[in-house]
Amino acid sequence: MPWIFLTIAIAGEIVGTLSLKASEGFTKFGFSALAAAGYVVAFYFLSLVLKTIPVGIAYAIWAGVGVATVSILGVFLFGQTLDLAAVIGITLIVAGVVILNTLSGSIAH
Repeated sequence: MPWIFLTIAIAGEIVGTLSLKASEGFTKFGFSALAAAGYVVAFYFLSLVLKTIPVGIAYAIWAGVGVATVSILGVFLFGQTLDLAAVIGITLIVAGVVILNTLSGSIAH
């Protein structure tokens, strides 16, 4: 169950961050409300995850997957560009999350 909660926390963070960008400095009420709701969901479910998954591992996965996903979606939703360094950095983040999930003994699956 903690992995489902972590997935929900990541989704909330992604929705919150993308909505924060779309709110244009909290000038668009709908996106501002969605940003707040996304972060409430993210932090609530992350708090549940932290009951069973070590904080460093949970946070690394939550932040890493969130950063990579938001960066990629920013290209499609907001027309942002990623240079080679950004693509390499995102690739390293994803590789780190994969290594944590497949090779680390710190995570009880």
